[in-house]
Amino acid sequence: TLDDLRQTRVFQEIQQESLQRGLQQGLQEGKIRLLQLLLRQISRKFGALPPDRSAQISALPIDRLEELGEALLDFTTIDDLHAWLDRGNAIISGKVLE
Repeated sequence: TLDDLRQTRVFQEIQQESLQRGLQQGLQEGKIRLLQLLLRQISRKFGALPPDRSAQISALPIDRLEELGEALLDFTTIDDLHAWLDRGNAIISGKVLE
């Protein structure tokens, strides 16, 4: 019966894998939407970004994208964005900037 099938280890493993894939896909789609929103906001506030900076922002993990979204509210010039990105890269690479 269907209930017996649901009790099998194989069925449960497949179900778990499917749930994990769905979760990962949802997280990836959420990151893409957040990234698109941030790039639109940056473009609206400062104009078009150089491709290398867009790529740098696109490579950020979701937690850093969220931080950027908050920091963007305080930026007054494009230089603020560049400094934020450069500071983040220095922290990630182990350098310390003052």
